[in-house]
Amino acid sequence: MPSSLASGDRAPQIALVDATGVERRSEALAGKALVLFFYPKDDTPGCTMEACAFRDSYSDLQTLGAEVWGVSGDDAASHRRFASKHQLPFPLLVDKGNGLRKAFGVPSVLGLLPGRVTYVIDGAGVIRHVFNNLLDGPAHRREALAVLRQLRDEAGTDG
Repeated sequence: MPSSLASGDRAPQIALVDATGVERRSEALAGKALVLFFYPKDDTPGCTMEACAFRDSYSDLQTLGAEVWGVSGDDAASHRRFASKHQLPFPLLVDKGNGLRKAFGVPSVLGLLPGRVTYVIDGAGVIRHVFNNLLDGPAHRREALAVLRQLRDEAGTDG
């Protein structure tokens, strides 16, 4: 597995279908920031808390100029059930074979459980923050909001 990507690295191009069959491409974000969160499995307790935290702050994340995409190795049907059950307003990408997870170098826990890692990627495609915490799903939302606010403030001082 390639080494994990870090802050300052260019993010790999993303081109995956979501739960509804729509292809999501990072190049189509037109300069918007992206909060990309990799999670182990649909509808498990920690993943549900994480996804619902992003759901509950989705409008704040969008106000800060970011899109939110969740990624796991689950299939589209599983993603649709998970998104519907919890009213998730953002796309869940189908990473069959974990190709995107591998491209980002998301580590596994004990070599078995897919890791929980969130990347905040700026509008130029540069990773600005990486947060790796398997046990505290809601912390991923707090980290993403803090980084997006910092990026907004930096942009405000430059212009």
